[in-house]
Amino acid sequence: MTRIAIAAATALGLGTLSACSTDSAAAGNTDKFDVVASFYPMQYLAEQIGGEHVNVTTLTEPGQEPHDLELSTKQTAELGEADAVLYLKSLQPAVDEAVSQSGVENKIDAASLTKLEDHGSAEHEHEGEAAAEESEEEEHALDPHIWLDPVKYREVAEGVAKAFEKADPDHAADYRKNAAALTKKLDGLNTSFEDGLKNTDTKVFFTNHAAFGYLAERYGLTQEAISGLDPESEPSPARIKELQTEAKADGVTTVFYETLVSDKTAKTLASDAGLKTDVLDPLEGITDKSKGDDYFQVMESNLAALQKALGAK
Repeated sequence: MTRIAIAAATALGLGTLSACSTDSAAAGNTDKFDVVASFYPMQYLAEQIGGEHVNVTTLTEPGQEPHDLELSTKQTAELGEADAVLYLKSLQPAVDEAVSQSGVENKIDAASLTKLEDHGSAEHEHEGEAAAEESEEEEHALDPHIWLDPVKYREVAEGVAKAFEKADPDHAADYRKNAAALTKKLDGLNTSFEDGLKNTDTKVFFTNHAAFGYLAERYGLTQEAISGLDPESEPSPARIKELQTEAKADGVTTVFYETLVSDKTAKTLASDAGLKTDVLDPLEGITDKSKGDDYFQVMESNLAALQKALGAK
């Protein structure tokens, strides 16, 4: 993809077009501010804030599940040629290791730009029930899925803009201007979610993996995940039985699955419990299966799906 095409895509706000720029030839040594992003939510921030002044490449190709990413020797070498790397520590161990060993001057960790939280197990109590004993296999960990909360994503955007301004002061004014436009849109998205999910028949939703803890907390919802933070982990038979029981108790209508991991377990649970299925996209990558071309379009699609499943009034 040519630099002209990348600049045009950025100007139009179509983040997916520059996602094609995984070609390592574009990873560094251009006449722009070269940024390597770890996966789509970081790539989108870099493109929107950097605008015409940045050349953005991503380590995670469209359609690739980011949690399991393994870097090639070539990718690791090219990472060191970039002017900056934008990543989210703890989400992709292979990226964390490569960044720590690289000589990149500007290492921007999104996790340090907001507060990560421990959302505990994927389960919640019903009135009168004793707390379920936590599975020994399900250790608590800080939840990295901050981009699914528009408020936290806004905090990260502001931090990224400041890092770009410091690293490339010649274009600081444009970075500030672009970041202001982006944060204004994120404020609007937050308002849409607040208003759209204020009055619903139920506050509980079922997901394939525990990616929506921040979103649920922000808007007064309860996420019940089939799996934990790792989308590839297998739920126990006891967990499936528990979810079937909770679906009736909580008025759950829908089991959400996602585009980048298998939907088999979610659809089996839905079939056994007599529930519907729909997509709730954790936005870890944009593909032709995504319900939208960029972050905002997919988040708006997620809002519509939640409103339908929760019985929004």
